Amino acid sequence: MGYEQLPVSDGPSAPEMAVRAARHALARAGLPAEDLSALWYAWTYYQGHDFWSPAHYVAARTGALDAVPTGVQQMCNGAGAALRGALHQLTAHPGGGPVLVTTADRFAPPGFDRWHGDYGVWYGDGATAAVAGTGAAPAGALTLCALVTRAAPELESAHRDTDAFHPAPHTRSATVDVRRTKKAFLAAQGGREAFLGRLRRETSAVLADALAQAGLDGAGSGGAGRLSTVLLPRLGRATARDVYGPAVAEVTDAPVADLGERTGHLGAGDLLSNLAALADDSGPHRLAPGAHAAVLSAGAGFTWSAAVVRRN
Repeated sequence: MGYEQLPVSDGPSAPEMAVRAARHALARAGLPAEDLSALWYAWTYYQGHDFWSPAHYVAARTGALDAVPTGVQQMCNGAGAALRGALHQLTAHPGGGPVLVTTADRFAPPGFDRWHGDYGVWYGDGATAAVAGTGAAPAGALTLCALVTRAAPELESAHRDTDAFHPAPHTRSATVDVRRTKKAFLAAQGGREAFLGRLRRETSAVLADALAQAGLDGAGSGGAGRLSTVLLPRLGRATARDVYGPAVAEVTDAPVADLGERTGHLGAGDLLSNLAALADDSGPHRLAPGAHAAVLSAGAGFTWSAAVVRRN
């Protein structure tokens, strides 16, 4: 699978982990929670209660009592969707104050089998958070140069039982079974290779659009107008080999990296976790000042996002 270990929470729920991540991000940004104008919270799986807004919980427990919370459910592209919404808000209301973007997932039994519930990917528990704002970015922060999103809603049935809609969670089965729905989908769509080809084409297109929006060419290895790296979703070795590696190679010769070896797939959190790695001065994947990187994200539905950032 390409993973060495996974984080597993046997205590804190996903929203509780999101609060921890939110507080850490605010501390790094030197920003009090009461200055936030909004909070966007994304997730893929159960948040601990059936009829409830986890985004409001995260805002309240973080101390962002003047912020407007918004929940985002766009599966594993949730961070990309939340960041997109936050940036639209900042553009429309540039004087309205910074925005906190958060994600969290806990893939706990009995409802989810992190080891056998899906093909080619294992799921890790965790939370991510980032502060987004306008104006001059502080030293060491990331400037977002481009964010492009594409969707192919005709592929939504890859994660849906096509026989019927169900009246309540786990009516069809006690545990989430992505393998069952994907197997039926692939049989109806002409097989695995046709589907992987579509995933590669969409990934190449969203990355190419993001590089063009950022004013970068496809050349890698850093330097002016070049990419230092392309970070992949944390979806395991096979997906990196069969989908993302070839898709990126169609657009740029920049080196690719999958940082999921010690986290597994973090649900909605892969994109923000990868951005955090680029901004971590003590980490092995830190982005050098003035250098550019691209970060890819994808989620069921299907939706793809590509962010291009520059380190200040």
